[in-house]
Amino acid sequence: MFGVLEVLRMLDALGFRTLRTLRTLATLTTLLLTTSCASAPMTTPAVTPAVVNARAWTGDPRRPWADAIAVEGERIAAVGSSAEIRKLAGASARIIDARGMMIVPGFIDSHIHFIDGGFGLASVQLRDARTPSEFIARIKAFAASAPPGTWITEGNWDHELWGGELPRRDWIDSITPNIPVWVQRLDGHMGLANGAALRAAGVTRATPDVDGGTIVRDVNGEPTGIFKDNATGLIGRVIPPPTNEQMQRALDAAMRFVAEQGVTSVHHMGTWSELAAFERAHDSGRLRTRIYAAVPLSSWERLRDTVAARGRGDAWLKRGVLKAYVDGSLGSHTAAFFEPFTDAPNDRGLLVSAPDDLYAWVSGADRAGLHVAVHAIGDRAINLILGIFERVAKENGGRDRRFRVEHAQHIAPADIPRFATLGVVPSMQPYHAIDDGRWADRVIGAERSRTTYAFRSLLDARARLAFGSDWYVAPPTPLEGIYAAVTRRTIDEKQPGGWVPEQKITVDEALRAYTLGAAYAEFAEAEKGSLERGKLADFVVIDRDLTRIPPETIRDARVMMTLVGGQVVFNRLDTGETP
Repeated sequence: MFGVLEVLRMLDALGFRTLRTLRTLATLTTLLLTTSCASAPMTTPAVTPAVVNARAWTGDPRRPWADAIAVEGERIAAVGSSAEIRKLAGASARIIDARGMMIVPGFIDSHIHFIDGGFGLASVQLRDARTPSEFIARIKAFAASAPPGTWITEGNWDHELWGGELPRRDWIDSITPNIPVWVQRLDGHMGLANGAALRAAGVTRATPDVDGGTIVRDVNGEPTGIFKDNATGLIGRVIPPPTNEQMQRALDAAMRFVAEQGVTSVHHMGTWSELAAFERAHDSGRLRTRIYAAVPLSSWERLRDTVAARGRGDAWLKRGVLKAYVDGSLGSHTAAFFEPFTDAPNDRGLLVSAPDDLYAWVSGADRAGLHVAVHAIGDRAINLILGIFERVAKENGGRDRRFRVEHAQHIAPADIPRFATLGVVPSMQPYHAIDDGRWADRVIGAERSRTTYAFRSLLDARARLAFGSDWYVAPPTPLEGIYAAVTRRTIDEKQPGGWVPEQKITVDEALRAYTLGAAYAEFAEAEKGSLERGKLADFVVIDRDLTRIPPETIRDARVMMTLVGGQVVFNRLDTGETP
């Protein structure tokens, strides 16, 4: 097992000194567990019967605030005053004194790549590399300790930090001559392959272009190493798949990490192999995070048959949702727009999936009673999928579908009211707004930015927002997400009044999007998302009341305790327990 000093040195060498989301002692603990003992089963936390002297935001309009909660088994037994709860719990009950801290329902991350996030915790960290030389140095340091035969993956670089120049394989070929490198841009829609990876994949200048993707080439037609959207499959198909043990370690690390952030449930956007990993963890009693697991929409018939044979699952792991892509991302210039990019007048982005395929998949899945969520970022992509949802609903007849548009970032003004009219859930990630807001105006212009991450406009149109992170793309930190939605202050601190400030929302509205709104987006609002008697005892203790502090300090708040089903899964609180 590594000592703390050794891990600190490793993190320093890999460039973790400035990465906000990986600099707490709690996260160092996560990494220690990931590298040394992540394969060991998680210990069963203690049951907490009651929490008193809290400021509890319940999410229940009938009783918006309370100051105590009693738990029985996995569910909330009562919500009320401290005196009421102490009397109900009895003199011998175990009581936690919250000492005036805030309690909120467990945060639900409605869009996450859970296992990839777990793998990323132990991979090369490029997210905050601010220059090409820093990018190269971090890969060089990581490669020096990489086991023979392994690939260097993840990384999640952001070329906007050094002015927008895309990395090239010749930056790193000399330092990784025999180690395949396939590191992704932070949005997951573009990756850099070195020469060893290209050789492993058999990619040369003669390799043809790919529909719905781009192989970036130099003036001589040689691949630079950059692959976008569907073209990334040329490299991804030759990367050795992780073993079951590696998947479990990544899942364990991910569960520990999100528990530190107050996340109790996630909507995972993934694959059948990842669903199998969740099922193995569920069957062995290892889940500590509730998971709503999506698989590819193109395989809807397989999911239909799986649900028919095995059911949709339980409160810990649920099947029944499918995910597809319309387009790519803004940062990779692959999001599909009606008008060209402001900085690339001959480029309108691309469609990752053919419209006819999307219609056939959505229609078939909907007839089978399955839940459909589709990634759409550009205004043309959003318009296209809303049209398909509207057509399918008319053809298949009325029912409670809750179609979802994942990201819904850059909406044409005329399409904003259609979300509520059609009953479509905008599943959005507020951290992206303060990240992309540093450079989005340059890419799409100020006019289109007015309805970008349009939280206020969507709520005013009576749409039901569901918030998440898109981790690994952005940190799975709801407190930072709430800060982003409320302030819209970009992460470079250059827009203290907020980027597109008219789209700000209130703390109450942001909390609701991370709790009851996200629960609604998985048909689970009767089970979780608010603090009410009979619901699952998933809740979080925060060190300050987010509704009573200056908005710009929200990101400084700390999660002190996280409970899932009445069990403490993360605790930094000096509980002050009484007999």
